[in-house]
Amino acid sequence: MSDLYLTNKPYLIDAIIGNSAFLASLGSNGRMYRAWWPYIDAPQHVDAMRTGLYFDGSEQATWFDEEGDWTHESQYVERSNSFRVKAQANAHPVAVDSLHFAVPGMDLIVREYTFTNTGSDAISFSFLLHSSFLISENRLYNTTMFQPSDDAMLHFRQDYYFALSSANVCAKFHAGIAFADIQKGPESLGGKMIEMLPTGAMTWRIESLAPGESVVLPLYLAAGHKEEQALNVLRAAKSKSSAQWAEETSAYWESYLAEAKPCPLPDATITELYERSLLMFKLMSDDKTGSIIAAPEFDELFTRCGGYAYCWGRDAAFITTALDKAGLEELSDRFYDWTLTAQSPDGSWQQRHYHDGSLAPSWGLQIDEGASILWGMYQHYLANSNGDFARKVWPAVRSGAEFLIGFLDEESGLPKPSMDLWEEREASHTYSSAAVYGGLSAAAKFAELAGEAALATKWSTAADRISEVIGDLCWNEEKGSLYRGVNLTVAADKYEQAAAAGAEREIVDLDKGYRKHVLKYDPIVDISLLGVAVPFNAVAAEDDKMRRTAEAVELLLTSPVVGGIKRYEDDPYIGGNPWILTTLWLAQYRIAAGELDAARSLLQWAIDHRTAAGLLPEQIDKATGETAWVVPLTWSHAMFVLTVWQLAEAEARA
Repeated sequence: MSDLYLTNKPYLIDAIIGNSAFLASLGSNGRMYRAWWPYIDAPQHVDAMRTGLYFDGSEQATWFDEEGDWTHESQYVERSNSFRVKAQANAHPVAVDSLHFAVPGMDLIVREYTFTNTGSDAISFSFLLHSSFLISENRLYNTTMFQPSDDAMLHFRQDYYFALSSANVCAKFHAGIAFADIQKGPESLGGKMIEMLPTGAMTWRIESLAPGESVVLPLYLAAGHKEEQALNVLRAAKSKSSAQWAEETSAYWESYLAEAKPCPLPDATITELYERSLLMFKLMSDDKTGSIIAAPEFDELFTRCGGYAYCWGRDAAFITTALDKAGLEELSDRFYDWTLTAQSPDGSWQQRHYHDGSLAPSWGLQIDEGASILWGMYQHYLANSNGDFARKVWPAVRSGAEFLIGFLDEESGLPKPSMDLWEEREASHTYSSAAVYGGLSAAAKFAELAGEAALATKWSTAADRISEVIGDLCWNEEKGSLYRGVNLTVAADKYEQAAAAGAEREIVDLDKGYRKHVLKYDPIVDISLLGVAVPFNAVAAEDDKMRRTAEAVELLLTSPVVGGIKRYEDDPYIGGNPWILTTLWLAQYRIAAGELDAARSLLQWAIDHRTAAGLLPEQIDKATGETAWVVPLTWSHAMFVLTVWQLAEAEARA
C-alpha cells in the first residue's frame, strides 16, 4: 500500500459517526477514511488512518483494518451512532473489538480497542497507529509534531490542530514517517519530534496477554483551532475512561430518539430503519449552521460526479418535512434559519450551497430549489402553526415568491427554462413547474397570514395557471404520460436527428451571436413526474393523467433484474441503476392513490436493499442488487420516513 494522498479512498463507505460538528466515514473494517471538522461539509482533513499489530518475532506488521489477514463483523450499536467492529486474525491468536464514536458537544472522536488473546499461550505485541493528515485537503505545509507533555502526536496547518493520543502511554513515536517505513514494526520508529510532513506513527506495548485475557486501549482524536485548544480537549478526554464516554454518548442518542415520535408502523424491521434514519439525520445537520448535507463527501476529486457534501434546497425540503413528521422540528427550525442567510439578493436560492451559505460549485439555476424551500417552509409551519416562524421567514418568502413570478414565461405561464432536478439538461421541466406551483401556493398562504391579500391572490393565481398548463401543454397522449418538459435545449446533432424525425423544434438566437437548439417537447418518462402530484399536488393524484403517468413510470422504469425504479428511461449515471428514493417516490404516489398493497411492496424493496449497517444508499446495482453509489443519502432516508408516515396515516383512515 502506498501513500497516494487523497487518491486511495473508496467511493462506498459503510458507516458514519459524528456529533454534527465532527463527522467521519468508516469502512466495515473500522478504517477511518475521512473526517470533517468543524463543519460537516468542509473542510476534510484525513488522508489515511491505519491501525495494526506487530507480534514479537514477526517479519512485518499486520493491519487489522485491512481485509485478507483479518475477517470483520460490524454494526451500529442499537439506537446509537456508535459503530462497533469485530476483527479476527487468521494467522494470529488475537481478536480486536473496536468501538468508534464522536462525543456529543465535544471536538472529540473516541476509538476504543479491546484486544483479546484467543489462543492457548500468552502473547506480546505492539499496537501501531499510522496517521496522515492533509488538512483542508491540502498537500502543502502540513506539519506533524510529537508533544511529550501530553504524549500526543499533533497534526497541524494554519488554524487547524488535531491531537492523537491514548489513555495509555505510548512506547515509541516518529513524526514524518511514511507508511511503507513502519512495516517492520516499532523498531522502525526513531523518535523524530517534528517534521514538515503530513504523516506520523505511534506504538503501544501489550505485554504477556494471558489466554482469554483482554486489554482495552482507547485512541482519542481531538480538534482545535489552536494547539492548546486541541490539547485541552485531549486532556478532558483522558479525564474519563473510554467506557464512560461510550456510556454518555449512548445516553445522548437514547435521549435524542426519545424526543422524536416513535415509528408509526408496528414492525421491528421498519422501526429499526426508522430510528437509524433519525439518527443519521442528526449527523447530516450541521450544529453550527443548521444546514443539511445531501451526503458525506466520497468523491472529493470529482472523478465520477460533482460531489455531494453540499446543501440542496430541494433535498432539504423533503428532509425537513420528514423531520417534522418525526417530531424533530428543532432541526427544521435551524435549517430554515440557515436559508435566510443563503438567499441571493434577487430572492432566489441557487443550486447548492456550502454550510456557511456561500455558493457551491454549480451547473446553473435550478428553479425548483428555491420553490422547494418555500414549499418546505410552509410544510414546517403546518407542523406546529408557529406564528413567530411565519413572521420570521415572511421577508424571505416575499422576495422568493417575487423571484419566481419574475421567472415565469408570460406566454405559457410556466417557469422559463432552467436545469432539471438531476442537473443534466435545460428545459421548462414539468417537475420544476410543479415545484414552482408548490412554492407559489405556499407563499400565498404565508401572504394570507401576513395580511397581504393582494399578494396572496397574485401568487395563487399564477400557481393555478401553472397547474392548468401542466395538465394541458405538458400531456403526451402518445405515451400516456406527462412530458418531462417543454422547450428542451439539446446539442446540434440531436437537434438534427429530431428534425429528420419531424419533431417540433426551433433555433433560438442568444447574445453575441450564439444560438441554442430547442425541441418543443421532452417525451422521456421520468420518476420526477410523480412530483407533480406528490408532494406538490399541482395535479391531483387521482387525476387520470397522473394515474396513467404512474403506470408509465412503473412499466418503463422498473429495473428488470433486481426490481426498484430508476430515474428515467435512458439514465446513464453510474450505469442507470434503480434508486431508493425513486422507488419510495412511487410508493408515495401509490399511497396517495389509495393503492396500499403496491406501496407496501415498494417500501419493502427499499428495506431489503439497505446496507449491512442499516443505511440507505442512493443506488442499487441493477445486476447484483448490491449497494452501487452514495452511502448514506439523506434524501433516501427522508423518503423512507415520509413513506412510513404516509402509509401509517393511510392505513389509519382505511
